[in-house]
Amino acid sequence: MGDHRATAKVRVNGAPAEATLVCTEPPGAGEGEGGPELRWRCDGGALAERALSLDADVLGVEARGKEVVVKAFVAADAARSVSCAAGARRGGGGRKRCRRDYVFEMAAGEDAAAAAWGDMMRRSLDSLGRPKRLFVLVNPFGGKKCAKKIYEAEIKPLFEAAGVNVTMQETQYQGHAREVASSLDLARYDGIVCVSGDGVLVEVVNGILQRIDWEEAIKIPIGVVPAGTGNGMAKSLLHSASETYSVPNAVVAIIRGHRQSLDVCTILQGTKKFFSVLNLTWGLVADIDIESEKCRWMGSARFDVYALVRIMNLRKYYGSIRFVPAPGYEAYGDPVKQFENCTGECQQQNGKPACSYQGPSVEFQGSEWRSLDGPFVSVWISNVPWAAESIMAAPGAKFSDGYMDAAILRDCPKADLLALLMKMSDGTYVKSPYVTYLKVRCFRLSPGQLVENPKRGGIIDVDGEVIARGEGTYGKNQNQGVMGYGPSIQMTVHRALATVYYPK
Repeated sequence: MGDHRATAKVRVNGAPAEATLVCTEPPGAGEGEGGPELRWRCDGGALAERALSLDADVLGVEARGKEVVVKAFVAADAARSVSCAAGARRGGGGRKRCRRDYVFEMAAGEDAAAAAWGDMMRRSLDSLGRPKRLFVLVNPFGGKKCAKKIYEAEIKPLFEAAGVNVTMQETQYQGHAREVASSLDLARYDGIVCVSGDGVLVEVVNGILQRIDWEEAIKIPIGVVPAGTGNGMAKSLLHSASETYSVPNAVVAIIRGHRQSLDVCTILQGTKKFFSVLNLTWGLVADIDIESEKCRWMGSARFDVYALVRIMNLRKYYGSIRFVPAPGYEAYGDPVKQFENCTGECQQQNGKPACSYQGPSVEFQGSEWRSLDGPFVSVWISNVPWAAESIMAAPGAKFSDGYMDAAILRDCPKADLLALLMKMSDGTYVKSPYVTYLKVRCFRLSPGQLVENPKRGGIIDVDGEVIARGEGTYGKNQNQGVMGYGPSIQMTVHRALATVYYPK
């Protein structure tokens, strides 16, 4: 192992300086002090030495005659200083970052040197495994319907600066992204990017897992750029990497190409299947999420407003839940003596097996199951920490630990419930004595009727989509749901099945 090092007298954005380009051999280890970087110190030494990490700070490089233009995304309004406190995170961590170009001008007649520097930096960037071809799905209907403007103003320029070849397609109706993902020629792309709330991401995962070639297809990385109402996945990814939640930070995470495995949950009822990457809710949270859709014009504030409405008119639902606890949570609930597992079956086409993804091939013994009976105020099962940009539903959730995090509320006075909901912004609500919070390997919900009105059922919401509705629920005429309300619905985790771009 060694370094490729070049030093030259240059002008950086017009100021005389001495610059040093260091590229490691073998290249590719962008993180840490041994990664490729570009350093310079202006003549006179009045300023601290400056540096750009090729992995964390640099989007792309262009050589023009005797100039090398380094297209960067840096903390604050300048490249980081080498004299920053030890352990400071490359790329600015949670600090605000912005686009900036650094023009390194070689001496007169040094066009060859500029071209060589440009080639060295491009080779280093190429060695980092960054995507070169991306398929981008933009949902123009999500949130405040600004996704197309966000793409043109904030997303497209960053991809262009990084030299990423982009194929962009707008979704035209609900379910369109699923159709596209189920038939897309994935060999043409290095990744798929969802510019939306969480809905397009969920559709893409479901579309990929419906493919016959799902085992290869699911390996393609998926990028998430927040442009909708909920944006729970984007918030979870950025927050876990101590990055500020923003559109540019999400885009740069995709450009850098670092990846994170992601658990996928199979939702099963008989022969009906749905694949989840975020959460399942029933009761209070589902009612707030779905019934507040009539207030979409308010943006994310709709959740806060409608939460007050639902607390003042609090509902409870009969029902029962069964779960297989993760290690350390076996004391929760009561033991279940007899239990039948749900399993998917491979379909046939022309007399031959034509299997899309059927769910994880795991069965649990009856003795592993535990139970809790209602009535329930709310049941919330999460795969990632954040349900929305301001709601931390599951502070203990991990992206690929093979478990779901359950937050269960069976009873709570209204005054305490209001205080509890106000603590959802940082996840401390789970410390309430009214909340049962645990990790589970498998979960089964048998939803019942409204305590206050036995003729009325509830809503089961998975990743923002209604999968089951009881009688008398809001919007029933618009969407019947893909599963029945009443028969049990089971969730099982497949650890690290999918892959997302991660702001490492």
